[in-house]
Amino acid sequence: MAVEVMPFGIKCNIQCQYCYQNPMRDAGSPPRSYDLQKLKDSIDAEGRPFGLFGGEALLMPLSDLEELWAWGLERFGRNNVQTNGTLIEDDHLRLFKKYRVSVGISLDGPGELNDARWAGSLASTRRATGKVEAVIERMCAEGIPPNLIVTLSRSNAAPDMLARLYEWIGHLDGIGVPRVGLHVLESENALIRSRYGLTDSENVAALLGFSRLAPQLKQLKFDLFDDMRNMLLGRDDHVKCVWMGCDPYTTAAVTGIGGMGERHNCGRTNKDGIDYVKADAAGFERYLALYLTPQDAGGCRDCRFFLFCKGQCPGTSLAGDWRNRSEHCEVWKELYATFETELQEAGEQPLSTSPRREEIEQAFLSAWSRGRHPTLATALASNEQQHNASSSAGPEVALFG
Repeated sequence: MAVEVMPFGIKCNIQCQYCYQNPMRDAGSPPRSYDLQKLKDSIDAEGRPFGLFGGEALLMPLSDLEELWAWGLERFGRNNVQTNGTLIEDDHLRLFKKYRVSVGISLDGPGELNDARWAGSLASTRRATGKVEAVIERMCAEGIPPNLIVTLSRSNAAPDMLARLYEWIGHLDGIGVPRVGLHVLESENALIRSRYGLTDSENVAALLGFSRLAPQLKQLKFDLFDDMRNMLLGRDDHVKCVWMGCDPYTTAAVTGIGGMGERHNCGRTNKDGIDYVKADAAGFERYLALYLTPQDAGGCRDCRFFLFCKGQCPGTSLAGDWRNRSEHCEVWKELYATFETELQEAGEQPLSTSPRREEIEQAFLSAWSRGRHPTLATALASNEQQHNASSSAGPEVALFG
């Protein structure tokens, strides 16, 4: 579970054209001030390590960053920050080293491949991109390599751009970048989708290309593919939240903390410009409904990958309606089918092809209807226990009783 601290809310120094936070900006959400003590108090109440987030987290003055990270190191032994990288200077690098700050940088590629992360003009955008590329090189050289987030769009992953994008990934691997998070574009409206969105077949081709590239890399990993394979094998203890069944009114995997210490949800589910506070209890109506709703009506009925995808992140739901499945459904189906075949050829049985899959699905439905949220790992263990008990004529063991 992540604690995302947003001192300035969604305030940012650049204007990424496809940013999922733009509905908040379009609604006129003003820049926020912050109170360091209130931030610390709310983080302390969560009792977990935190990451600075935004907007752009490094808009905070260096003195406040140092105070917060010094406290974070003492309290939790480490710190985290997600940034677009354009504001990183020598003093930030000093603080990263001194206070054990793990850095994530959002960059979609070198040069023109990053043009959608707009900095006011084409020339300014290219200068900002060049600066971030140089920062990444320097951080790797100085032993503090960042992780990257790369969002796939028409600006960097159209068919004629893929060779350069893959070449860049190879370069990142060579200089020591450990992980790259691949994100399929979350489109906030039809205009953004038409201008920047890839087709399903283009997304599939791009992602399968990354998957084929992965075994050739020395150290760089793509969490996306590991997560999907682990889901098919029922190993969901440490996968990303997009596969785990998120209630958009509680977003259990993410707790946001605003500048005055207020708690809010993951911004990916915010489609109407209102930063809702967290609900008191999670509900799983979305997943009960998706399981029963036909696919041609926005649901997931009869999909053998439902347990592993669960309609994916509600932030990517069809028509921006969290009750629907992801608009990228066909992309994830194709990838799951590919990894399903790979696992079978390697001598493993994916849960998607197991005769017990429907039993596990029913266990999930039963648990969700009672306000409980199991994992595949616990479901498989309980199912195995039940079958062992039945085969030995012992007492029946109820799933999630």
